[in-house]
Amino acid sequence: MPRSLLGRMLLLTLLVVLLAQALSSVIWVSQLRASQMEGLLTSARSLAQSMVASVSYIRSLPIGYRPMVLDQLRSMGGTRFFVSLNDKPLDMRVLPETPRKRAVLEQVESVLRDRLGKQVDLSLHFVDPNDLRIFNSGLKLDELPRSWAHYALTLEPVNPPILVTQIQIGPSEWLYLASLMPEPYASLEDEGLPTQQLWFIILTSCFLLLFIGLLVHWQSRPLKRLARAAREMSLGAEVEPLPEAGGSEVADVSRAFNSMRERISRYLNERSQLFSAISHDLRTPITRLRLRVELLEDEAAQAKFSRDLDDLELLVKGALQCVKDTDIHENIEQVDLNHLLHGLVEPYLGTGQVTLDGQAADVYPGKPLALRRCIGNLVDNALKYGERAHLLIEDSDDAFVLHVDDEGPGVPEQKLEQVFEPHFRLAGHQQGYGLGLGIARNLAHSHGGELSLKNLRDGGLRVTLWLPRQA
Repeated sequence: MPRSLLGRMLLLTLLVVLLAQALSSVIWVSQLRASQMEGLLTSARSLAQSMVASVSYIRSLPIGYRPMVLDQLRSMGGTRFFVSLNDKPLDMRVLPETPRKRAVLEQVESVLRDRLGKQVDLSLHFVDPNDLRIFNSGLKLDELPRSWAHYALTLEPVNPPILVTQIQIGPSEWLYLASLMPEPYASLEDEGLPTQQLWFIILTSCFLLLFIGLLVHWQSRPLKRLARAAREMSLGAEVEPLPEAGGSEVADVSRAFNSMRERISRYLNERSQLFSAISHDLRTPITRLRLRVELLEDEAAQAKFSRDLDDLELLVKGALQCVKDTDIHENIEQVDLNHLLHGLVEPYLGTGQVTLDGQAADVYPGKPLALRRCIGNLVDNALKYGERAHLLIEDSDDAFVLHVDDEGPGVPEQKLEQVFEPHFRLAGHQQGYGLGLGIARNLAHSHGGELSLKNLRDGGLRVTLWLPRQA
């Protein structure tokens, strides 16, 4: 299935149109063939009546006059039949039967036997004009004078089959009648769907697809604007309110998005103001407390108070650091990831602590500072807990993937997700706020990507940063 709304609507419309056209064509063709078969049988009965009249007329003539009358008829241009008298039935290559040919033969034979007698000896066959034989000598149609039979038995360039009727009217006397079926039943072949019907289906489908395509494209423009605005908003860009246009459903979605944008913007502003106020309000009492602690005479109590104040200040700084690092207001730029990575690992290349394998195939549209901070956190984390960091790049048209492997003890499987939580640390003696991986994952999410952890089979931890190249 196509992924776009336009492609799916066009495919669905095409399937519906083809199904409807197929059903209507089947009904139309069946009715057409039924009416054609009825007309064909009527023409066959009329042709058989003419044969009966010709046979009766030849029978009524004295035997000696019959050849002379037939010669005069041929000299005058003939009748709708080519008629001759032979002393035996002629053998010719018979055409394969089709339902229409079989129906004509059955109808003609039925009329002839009803009118001439059930016991009459006759043969009925359809013959190709090139295989037609006329007299006892086996003459072909092309070997006769054109005025004798060509006008009655040819219909160029179609060359339809010829109905050959041979009836015994006396001892060693066979009346030979050759004729064509009248138009439009000359060919007697089973035709498929008529050409004009095929053209009608094709043109109708094309016009409907064009109309549906234009309609869906027109109606989907607000949805595309909405998707682009949501994508930009997820990356932290300033988004203007969307015009509430289009169908009622699309307008409702745009209106809901505008309302959500206002609430999120207000929430972010309030959060920024809140943490700024917290930072400002907490620094003053912490400073006053430190001054008062310095005035204490009991050194043991002074050390305890100082330690508690250090923990309090660490918590405040950690919270502010988390907000500051994940709420980076930058414009989207074309970032040279190779340059960014080399800048991060260059200080460690001489020591062998960091290795880099692979390179990015193209620039990446993102926030430079956020990407630098995200990857920098991963490298710092690997060096802090695993002593070495091995970077492996896998880039494609779909996504940029960076693997950061370390040589540390790894992470217990049940805690692979827990390490992303703020202030969570496996090694309690390590300095820091426990925010590095959480901040890195949030920055990856802001680019539509993902950050995942996996323990390596030979020891160590693999951190995988996945960033989509197509939003």
